[in-house]
Amino acid sequence: MPQNHFILYKKSLLAMNRLRWLASVLIITALAGCSSVPEREAPKAVYVTGAKSDLDNTALVKESLYAQYSQWKNTKYQLGGLSKNGIDCSGLVHVTFKTRLGIVLPRSTEFQSELGQDVDKSQLRAGDLVFFKTGIVVRHVGVYLEEGRFLHASTKQGVTISRLSETYWKSAYWKAKRLDI
Repeated sequence: MPQNHFILYKKSLLAMNRLRWLASVLIITALAGCSSVPEREAPKAVYVTGAKSDLDNTALVKESLYAQYSQWKNTKYQLGGLSKNGIDCSGLVHVTFKTRLGIVLPRSTEFQSELGQDVDKSQLRAGDLVFFKTGIVVRHVGVYLEEGRFLHASTKQGVTISRLSETYWKSAYWKAKRLDI
């Protein structure tokens, strides 16, 4: 008799453990549905009144970009920087569009690369954003000026103007974007 009690006791423990396991799985499954991560909102450019129409004026955009270069040339590169003490590539694009064109762009290259419409390299115009893959996950951004030149913050030269046809930039070129206007 005592052995039968032991077997029954063991079976009931096993059944209780199975029920606990099943209850745990059901609770975890139910809670997982409540903890879904919301989708990230697509980045946007915020336009100040009149700024959208100004982007169509290529001469005005070029003049603004060259004026920005004049004030910022040779500013050293600094990751995360936003001042004349040091600035990075996406920071230069952010500051340039905000101060010169009245357009507030996202601060990061990743978000800037999601703005606007894709533009073929042969159709670039002043103010288009040009993007480069400079490493496995590293990205670089600049602003197209004219005749294959773009304004950017280089890690080696600081704020400078380079040519898309230079070997390094030609091989690293990724895509270009035109802001919606």
